[in-house]
Amino acid sequence: MSLKQNLHNLKEKYKGTKMAPAFNAIHTFLYLPNETTHGGTHIKAADDLKRTMNIVIMALVPCLIFGMFNAGYQHHAAINGFSEGMSFFSGDFWNLDNFFIGFKKILPLVIVSYLVGLVIEFIFAVIKGHEVEEGYLVTGMLVPLIVPVDLPLWMLAVAVAFGVVIGKEVFGGTGMNILNPALTIRAFLFFAYPTWMSGDKVWVHDAVNHADAISGETMLGSLAQNATPSFSVSDMFFGFIPGSVGETSTFLILLGALFLIFTKIGSWRIMLSSVIGALVMGFIFNQVVATGWITESSKFFGLMSLDFWKHLLIGGFAFGAVYMATDPVSAAQTNKGKWIYGFLIGFISIMIRVFNPAYPEGVMLAILLMNVFAPTIDHYVVQGNVKRRLKRLKAKTA
Repeated sequence: MSLKQNLHNLKEKYKGTKMAPAFNAIHTFLYLPNETTHGGTHIKAADDLKRTMNIVIMALVPCLIFGMFNAGYQHHAAINGFSEGMSFFSGDFWNLDNFFIGFKKILPLVIVSYLVGLVIEFIFAVIKGHEVEEGYLVTGMLVPLIVPVDLPLWMLAVAVAFGVVIGKEVFGGTGMNILNPALTIRAFLFFAYPTWMSGDKVWVHDAVNHADAISGETMLGSLAQNATPSFSVSDMFFGFIPGSVGETSTFLILLGALFLIFTKIGSWRIMLSSVIGALVMGFIFNQVVATGWITESSKFFGLMSLDFWKHLLIGGFAFGAVYMATDPVSAAQTNKGKWIYGFLIGFISIMIRVFNPAYPEGVMLAILLMNVFAPTIDHYVVQGNVKRRLKRLKAKTA
């Protein structure tokens, strides 16, 4: 008897019991449903939730693979010295030694993220008696990509449990949460275990054990201390810099953005408006520096004087704008609301990045803040549309 038939038999056996959602979820995840509809007219669509989640995961896989190579590269480069003129096709980067280091460190993060998150999803499904939701499929992949490579697995497990329960399940599950679950998990990690989420020793594998040999300062960390980073624009764009596992390669994130836009999964309005908001804020800071109001002795000078467009290439801004801000549940829903929502995310991200040297990154806090205000933005957009239509109606009937 095949595995599919065994699962189907178990599903039928436990039909109507509390364990039914668990067997249904496993069967549906691995196979198509056994049931078919008969008679009548049916709506045919290719955009069910599981397929949508799978498309987002496909867009994340290149960042995951690159992150594995980069974890090993950053480890070796910090000890032995960085290669000059690193190319995206350089063998110094794409070698198996780098990959195996990253694979060994990152795969457990992925396993723990999915294992803890899905177990909690199954528990809530059994308790509440509803089907297991596919919403965590993307969150489970996002979480390992937005944390440092050496984050202890038990910390990740605690944070995932907090994020799934408090960030999603208490609101009613997938589709009901007001905050992005992955960012809720990262925020919990940052505030609960700050020494593991910031500083110059968390972004490069084994930096803590080689304190004299390895300095894993990120671009943002160096600029926040008014130091001159040693990375070129090419390094920043392709991702040969320290940082969270999947956030360093703007090039691959851009390809992922184009894929999500092409498949109509990600909102191009939110992505584009986030970029515009970041550029505007960065340009304003550049003008403040140009007027001489901020001198080199100021603690804000490093990030304020950075060319405004370079803010798009460093930190987690690009990753957040493409994969986090576009979350269809916690983002704004109206078209005009998406423009406002995205612009404010970009604008506030760079503002926080500059004015908070202790935490020179702002996209996480900016997105979580705008998640809270997204319903308010949509409300006023809808009310504005209603008022305009009423005004036109009165003009016609006058």
